[in-house]
Amino acid sequence: MIPFQDTIPCRFTPWMTWVLMGTFFSAFLFIWLLPDEVRTQIFFLYGLVPARYTHPEWAGWVGLDSHNYLPFLTNLFLHSGWLHLVLNLWLLWIFGDNVEDRMGPWRFLLFFLLCGLLANGVHATISRNAITPAVGASGAIAGVLAAYFYLFPNAKVILWAFPLPLFIRVPAIVFLGLWVILQAYQATTAMMANEPFENVAWWGHLGGFAAGFLLFRLFLRKNWENSAENHVDR
Repeated sequence: MIPFQDTIPCRFTPWMTWVLMGTFFSAFLFIWLLPDEVRTQIFFLYGLVPARYTHPEWAGWVGLDSHNYLPFLTNLFLHSGWLHLVLNLWLLWIFGDNVEDRMGPWRFLLFFLLCGLLANGVHATISRNAITPAVGASGAIAGVLAAYFYLFPNAKVILWAFPLPLFIRVPAIVFLGLWVILQAYQATTAMMANEPFENVAWWGHLGGFAAGFLLFRLFLRKNWENSAENHVDR
């Protein structure tokens, strides 16, 4: 099942969501046109390598500055492949516009980046010995999903039963609840199997979701609760 669209209309043009999507796509295209060795170097320099901070001797030996914390932000704008990029852009396209609608563009940007930073903090803490760069905006997008989860309890998400021409409407709270359960299952399964969390930052996703759920109220427009459109479903 692939989420196709939601049922909540926007009052305002979600231009910050579009700017973020365009930035992610442009960065991906630029980096993937570079030679493989240059791309790998960029991933290690600007992706989040937890061992860079927990093992400074190793970091110095491989040429990474253990005092540079910029990767906690820059890794949000890197993606490991086309599928990774498309999935993130698709979720941001479906859910980001409505959350931006309730926050406004600049509050939404700050909220997005803060969720990403906190998600990266969780990943770096849990996977402290990982030497593979963690890249992607999934943690920040998880924060957006958490805000949507609370703000639009009556929304529906239309799922596409790919590759069949079949579309199913389900409550957004069900879809997002299943998403959280999947992340928790993958994270705990990997921990029990003693895996190094180097492929997918499952705990980072959960950290971003928790950050979004706890912080979203701080970024809402002052009059959002007075809008009848909070409960529109069509």
